[in-house]
Amino acid sequence: MVRPGGRSARVQASVHAAVRELTAEVGRDALTVPLIAQRAGVTPSTVYRRWGDLQELLSDVAVERLRPDAAPADCGTLAADLTAWAEQFLDEMSSPAGRAYVRDALLGDPNGGNAGQCSAYAAEHIGVILGRAAARGERVPDTETVIDRVVAPLMYRILFRPDGLETARARGLVASLLAAAPR
Repeated sequence: MVRPGGRSARVQASVHAAVRELTAEVGRDALTVPLIAQRAGVTPSTVYRRWGDLQELLSDVAVERLRPDAAPADCGTLAADLTAWAEQFLDEMSSPAGRAYVRDALLGDPNGGNAGQCSAYAAEHIGVILGRAAARGERVPDTETVIDRVVAPLMYRILFRPDGLETARARGLVASLLAAAPR
């Protein structure tokens, strides 16, 4: 377990910062564990002991970068909130950086824990949106239905068919989901 503010947390923060800085400076393909360790002020063995290899480290950094930094927008209705969220999700995940983070998150974690964490981030945001809508008295689908009908098709397109991804697709998926909801 990582103690907040403990040595382990400081090492993680400095190594993550080194990865982000070096990626911006020299590019992802030039990253090596010794280069990252030197920038972070730790030994390469510290990095290997904690993350195993470069891909696992990049996966850990990617999961952290994919964590939302703000609550989803409150636009006043379920349709508006879910549409705004889906458009932002599509925009962020389909960007070159977003696709690289998704790839790294998946490649460095063969057991699927990082993918599960990324899915949990989306589910948390969807839960906030659905909770607000329910509090307003709106009928809401469950979180898994939103993931199946909106998030999953967007992620498939982002990963496998990225050409022609536009916000209209996100809007259409949300509209289709809400139109099919029982009244």
